[in-house]
Formats: sequence, C-alpha cells, structure tokens
Amino acid sequence: MKANLIFRCLYYFRQGWAGYFVFIFSALNTLTVTYYLAIEKIPAIKEVFPSFFIYIIFAVSVGIPLLTMVGYAHFKKSYAFKAEADVSIEENMHTRRMLENTETLLSINFKLNELVFKILKNEKLTDEEIVQINQFQQQLSEHMKNRTLD
Repeated sequence: MKANLIFRCLYYFRQGWAGYFVFIFSALNTLTVTYYLAIEKIPAIKEVFPSFFIYIIFAVSVGIPLLTMVGYAHFKKSYAFKAEADVSIEENMHTRRMLENTETLLSINFKLNELVFKILKNEKLTDEEIVQINQFQQQLSEHMKNRTLD
C-alpha cells in the first residue's frame, strides 16, 4: 500500500502540474513573450495594442471563446477524440475489462428480465429456455475463470 501511495501522490502531482500550473504558466508566458518580443517591436501593431494590459484584455476576450470552440470541435466534431478514446480503451487493461464485463452483464440482465417477466405472467419456462439458462451460466463461468487483465 505504501508503494501504491507514493505512485498515487506522484500521479496527483503530475496532474496538478500538467493540468493547472503549466496551463496558467504557459498562458502568461505566451502573452508576455508575444507582447514584448513581437507587438512592442512593430509600430503598426503597437498602435492597436498600446499597453500590455489592453493586449491581455483582447487576448482573453477573443482567445477564451475561440479556444472553447476549438475544444468543443475536438470532442464533438472531429475524429481525433474518437481515436484517442479508442487508443485509451485498447491500451488500458482496466478500462477494457470494465467494457467486457459491462457487455456480459447487459446480456445477462436482458435475459433475466425476459425470464422474470415470463414468471410474473405465471408462464412456465420451456425446456429450451432452461437449456439457454444453463448455457449462459456455463459461458459466464468460463468467462470468469479465463478472464485476464491483459
């Protein structure tokens, strides 16, 4: 558990660093560098953005909506996110296992619901349905016995 705790802390640190600190730091760095190395040196652009503060206001008011739309397009309109999700499922054995288990449970629940409704209507199970139940149980038993994480 102690080794796991160390790796968990490392993971949380990396998430905080990459997701928050680097995000804020790189945004401030980009704004500073572009203003003082590019805009301040070009008189025509300097007239549009006479101060760093005005440049930040413009960059934030245009950049946030624009980047929000780009992010939305990434998730909803492009094939990039689907490809990322596919790779994540293919490479993460825990996610893949969860997907396989969910598919198995859905089929079992569907069949059990059919049988429960039949019993609720005071109908007898046919020999074929009893054979199906036995086959289902054998398949589930095999699945549980042979499943691996990889």
